[in-house]
Amino acid sequence: MTDSASSLHQAAVVGGGPAGLATAIALAQAGIGTALIARRAPYADNRTTALLGGSVDFLHSLDVWPRCSADAAALRTMRLVDDTRRLIRSPEVKFSSDEIGMEAFGYNIENRLLMVAMEARAAELQNLVRIDDEAESIVTSESSVAITTKQGQSLSAAIVAGADGRHSLCREAAGIGVKRRDLGQSALTLNVTHTRPHGNCSTEFHTESGPCVFVPLPGERSSIVWVLKPDEAARLKNLNDEALALAAEQQSHSILGKLTIAPGRHVFPLAIENPDHLAAKRIALVGEAAHVLPPIGAQGLNMGLRDAADLAETVRGALSTGADPGDDAVLQRYARMRRADVFSRTFAVDMANRTLLSDFLPAQSLRAAGMHLLDRVGPIRRLAMREGLSPSWRGR
Repeated sequence: MTDSASSLHQAAVVGGGPAGLATAIALAQAGIGTALIARRAPYADNRTTALLGGSVDFLHSLDVWPRCSADAAALRTMRLVDDTRRLIRSPEVKFSSDEIGMEAFGYNIENRLLMVAMEARAAELQNLVRIDDEAESIVTSESSVAITTKQGQSLSAAIVAGADGRHSLCREAAGIGVKRRDLGQSALTLNVTHTRPHGNCSTEFHTESGPCVFVPLPGERSSIVWVLKPDEAARLKNLNDEALALAAEQQSHSILGKLTIAPGRHVFPLAIENPDHLAAKRIALVGEAAHVLPPIGAQGLNMGLRDAADLAETVRGALSTGADPGDDAVLQRYARMRRADVFSRTFAVDMANRTLLSDFLPAQSLRAAGMHLLDRVGPIRRLAMREGLSPSWRGR
């Protein structure tokens, strides 16, 4: 990977988070001359990602996964526990990966370690130009997209992947509007060590304010994503380590024994964001520029990696036939590939969250009935497990 920029690239990626890096690697590995516009910055965030089956396969294909698999914990069991105090409660449901013939549903890894592996792979790709800067302006035209960085460097590309997050400059340049709905919830994220083994079991407690999930990390460690009302999330974040550890242990019903808080904790307001289009004016959206979901069901980055895979496949296919990769027909092909996945996952996560928060008895009854089916009916259980890993219509 080189830091110099020529005037016109076949593709450019704006944004260097996990989804953006994966997109740049996938494009360049497919033989597409690609520029990546993103700062090289230490990734200090201690959040983790549960990479589900299809995502692990994709990272294998990029030669990223072998570089970080030792830093990940296998997720072999997923346990859902109704921890509300409501009249109508759902049964506990436990899924095991061996029910669908898999060693694990996926693997949980710290984002910063995944980023190190991605950066190492990106550095090896000769046709990936790295511009260590942020985009200042993006201007579309009929034949290309012009990008100027904050330090004044200029380049252009036939197609641009907008991987620049929920406040996407690329999305704005493409004239794509976005619908946003605040959920009135916040997620507190932190990592802990514990005195009892997790047994590679991810446990999700469903409370009246949202889910609280304890996800295995290597060794006697787990990551916690705790969805709460904003005031309560802020209160817990400001506790000292001992008080927060006690609160988390109580929420976990001590299944992991005594907890010790690792350095770093964060609170994020939750929202659902859906752009009006996934691609327009030579710009295709990926990652959080294309979809923002609450952290339920580990769908966020997994969807972003599917964006990366599908965009690289679409651009490679266009170039192989001599087509302009930024042509509207090519962009719409990508949008069609992604639309059903994005819509169905957003709908499912939103409904799961709504029914959990609802005090409406019929909604609680519907949720309990659904969980009972997942617990008792084998074909439905197996279908839900497979669809949770990767949508069946993708064919991979």
